[in-house]
Parts: sequence; structure tokens; C-alpha cells
Amino acid sequence: MLPEPNYPARPEQFIGRRDQIEGFEEALRYSTVTRRMASFAVLGDWGIGKSSLLLKFASILARSEHKILPVSLSVGTDFGDYRDLAERLLEKLAKTLATSESIVDRISAEAKKWKLKRVNVGGLTLDRETPRFLSSGSTLLRDALEDAWKCFLKPAHLDGAMFFLDDLHNLPSAAHAALAIRDQFQSFGVEGLNYSVCFSARADYFSGIRSFAEPAVRFYNKVYLAAFTFEETSGYVQSVFGTKPDCARPLADWLFDKTLGHPFFLAFICRQLLVHARGSLPVSPARHWPEISEKLEKEKFSSDLGQVSDREKELLRAIAKSPDEEFAPGQFVKQPEYVYFRRLTEKGLFVRTGRGRYKFYHPLFREFLRQTK
Repeated sequence: MLPEPNYPARPEQFIGRRDQIEGFEEALRYSTVTRRMASFAVLGDWGIGKSSLLLKFASILARSEHKILPVSLSVGTDFGDYRDLAERLLEKLAKTLATSESIVDRISAEAKKWKLKRVNVGGLTLDRETPRFLSSGSTLLRDALEDAWKCFLKPAHLDGAMFFLDDLHNLPSAAHAALAIRDQFQSFGVEGLNYSVCFSARADYFSGIRSFAEPAVRFYNKVYLAAFTFEETSGYVQSVFGTKPDCARPLADWLFDKTLGHPFFLAFICRQLLVHARGSLPVSPARHWPEISEKLEKEKFSSDLGQVSDREKELLRAIAKSPDEEFAPGQFVKQPEYVYFRRLTEKGLFVRTGRGRYKFYHPLFREFLRQTK
């Protein structure tokens, strides 16, 4: 296995998250009885492995025995609203239908046409006898997915489809999006259309949702991702260096101490160790740490600082010097400047640990700030 810190893990090389995978597989087994697949929200901080877990879930669903079509879409910052999400989701569904091994040749050809006829982003007519403009993303999804169910999924003997939406927090108005998706997919289940959704988002995705959207929170099976345990870290080392547990233990101890099991930093450091040790298991990883640390600063931490203002840099360095792992805004700024903490959290540099409490997203970033001016 070659560690790639800037890309999700390939499903066949996936390490750990056994409890989360078992929970997904249990829901999948239950769906064969109820004919309704549960929806999931995979929540966690930056670099913790949300995208990798979504890919793993999708690969599990793609097994022929499950007969549920996985449709994956990455939600970018260029998505304007729920309507935009609906349009792109239907485009991806059309492509997935047209290339699915479950779809026979005749239906596959129709699916290719359906992409153009049913999801014409300019007109959005859905190929009805009386074309009409659909102003609502919910209306667009409902009509198109009802059509897809009758024309493609049922003829192909598929039991349903699951939409994997990566980084849903990029969509504006998080509360409204979560509620709209909940209303949409709950209604599908009531109407006998087995469509479900599995999305990833930041750990605090639901924290800003007011009581009016509480049903949206309850609708999803929530999967909160934390850093790897030591056992998962050891398993990662064994996979990367092709070694047995006893041989991997010293390196796993050192890596866990450095990274606290954070998947991104594990992958980054292991990639550099592979280079320095020429593919073999490094005997003295600490000897290579200065060079690895320097590369980490150039490729990651300098980029982190590149997105903040001078005042935010000043604040970051002041907080980094404090001895407390967690901190509150009142310790460093007056109330009008509390907005900086929200901004730094949105930029992924702070993690909100509780009401009015924060910490750096990783101790290695804090150490970098302490050592730089």
C-alpha cells in the first residue's frame, strides 16, 4: 500500500473503521427486509477520513448481491443552492445508470438518452408531454427520480439507489439543505421508492441547526469519525511497510505519539519515511523527522497560514504559546473579536470542542506556530 495523504484511500486498501463498517452493513442487511435503506451522515474534522469511508461504503454497496446502485458526487464550493445540487446529482445518476453492469444493453442506451432528455440543465423539461420549467430542486429530484425508478431501476431488478454526497458542508445554508434532503428522501421511502443518501460533512454540521430543523438531525444515522486508535495505526503501518505486528510496533508507537492517529498526518509521514528508508521498515524514524517536519511545513502548514489575515496570524501565534490544550475567546480577545474564532474554525484551523471552547486542529500545527515568527 502506498500512502497518499492528499487522496481518499482506495476501498481495497482501506484500514480500520470496523465498527462504522459493521453498522453500515447491518443497516444494509435490514433493508432487505424493510425495502428501505437508512440514510447516513459521516461527520468529522479535516483529514480524518470521511471521504475514504464514503468510498468504502459505496464499494460495499456495489457488490452484486446487494442490488442497490451507488451514485457518488463531490459537493464543491461552486454549488450555489439545492437546485444546483439536484441538477448535478441527476447528471451523475444518468452517467452511473448508463455504465452500470446491472443495466442491460437496451436500458443502458435509454439511460444515455435520459441524461440529455430528462436532465437538460438549461430547460429542465424532463421530457414530459407538456414541458414545464421546474423552479424547485425538490420538484426536479422528485419527478426525475420517480421517472428513473420506473424506467431503469425496476426493469434492471435493482432494489434501490444510494447517493453519496461528499463534503455537503460546502453547500450554502446547511440547515435548509439538511432539512430539504431529509424531507425529500423520507417521502421517497413512504412512496415505496428505495432511495437513500449518505453524506460527509464537518463534525459540527448539525450544531447550528435550530429546532425547526431538528427532524433533519434525527433522520440520519450519524457516524462520527475520530482519529485512529493505536490498533488502527499499527494496522496502517503493517499495510504500508508490509510487516508483521511485532515488527511494526516500535514505528507504530513513534507515529502514534507524533500524529495521535490522525489519518492525514499518518499518511504524510509514512510517505516520507518510505522515501528515506527506500521502501523498507525504518529503524530510526526520529532521525528523519527534521526533514519530514520541514516538508510538512512547506506543503501543509504554510498553506494553512496562507488563507488567514495578519490579525488572525497574530492571534494564532499568541494562542499557540499558551499552555492549555483547549481555550476560550475571552482569554485572548475582547468580545467584538470573537468572530475570529468562528472564521478560524470555518477555515479548519480550530476545532470547536464545546460551547465557547476551541483547540487547534492538530498539535503538530500548534508546534509549527510556536517555532515560527
